[in-house]
Amino acid sequence: MLAVAGGKGGAGKTTTTLGLAAALVRQRRSVLAADADREMPDLHAMAGVARDPGLDAVAAGWPPRMVAGIADEPAPGVGVIPAETGPPTADRTPPETGTPLGRVRGCADAALFDCPAGAGPDAVAPLRAADAAVVVTTAEPACLRDAAKTAAMARELDTPVAGAVVTRAADPPDGVGRLLDAPVLGVVPEVEIEAAVTDDASGGKPLSSERVRAAHDGIVSALQPKYL
Repeated sequence: MLAVAGGKGGAGKTTTTLGLAAALVRQRRSVLAADADREMPDLHAMAGVARDPGLDAVAAGWPPRMVAGIADEPAPGVGVIPAETGPPTADRTPPETGTPLGRVRGCADAALFDCPAGAGPDAVAPLRAADAAVVVTTAEPACLRDAAKTAAMARELDTPVAGAVVTRAADPPDGVGRLLDAPVLGVVPEVEIEAAVTDDASGGKPLSSERVRAAHDGIVSALQPKYL
């Protein structure tokens, strides 16, 4: 299970989560992508699935695969579990399989968590539940600094950082790997202005770009076989 994390909103976490999930489906693997961001949930909207049921239902004992809606374009075949709609339904401290995110384990070939920004309890929960973290950042200095904080937080929780994804860039800035103390798994290019929508509910247009899909395919290859 991978947590797709980053310290700053708008870095591209939701697009990356759905894009990596779609890349795994293209490899004919079953995938569940869960939205761990209760405050700003948009994975379901980008994937085109219903808002309910969500992780609340998983917490209540529903099988995760039954809860998941199946995405169509731009990520056909990905199982998407929307975020919880109310207050947290489980203790956020121990990484037990009884928590909603923990119950996703073993229900598909791969599971990805779309994490909230920041360092609060909601951001900690998916990092605790995951086997590793993928840190998403743009090339902007402020975003890189926040990404470094996210990587440090993951390690404090004993969650290894599998690597970094740099979004909306042609090449990664010098020193990203050193800053995050993790390899750069790939760079997702900027797409045309009319399609440049990141972490937005307006159709997930970047995922329709062949260049973006190729970037996500390459990132999945970089994560295999150790993390996926």
